[in-house]
Amino acid sequence: MDLIFGPVIVVSKFETEEEAIHLANDTTYGLAAAVFTNDAKQSMRVSGALEAGTVWVNSYALLHVQAPFGGFKQSGIGRELGTYGLEAYTQVKAVHHALDATM
Repeated sequence: MDLIFGPVIVVSKFETEEEAIHLANDTTYGLAAAVFTNDAKQSMRVSGALEAGTVWVNSYALLHVQAPFGGFKQSGIGRELGTYGLEAYTQVKAVHHALDATM
């Protein structure tokens, strides 16, 4: 089994939007992707269809500490940053008290 660690970029020619999405999603990885277009509707369609934890539109590698960061598929284990990043350090418990009940 080959392991890849580090930044990897793939540049491919495509004819249609559907083909571009298929090429981008045809991988076992999905940390991040970028879409460059002047068409706002196209950017929404494509960014929604991409299997990546982060999708940048007309930019790349910009992060915000309140936005979760992590990948899909074999890229990453969970999320960092934002409130989603705190979930790795918490365990949820529900406790129900009947305060008006008598025993």
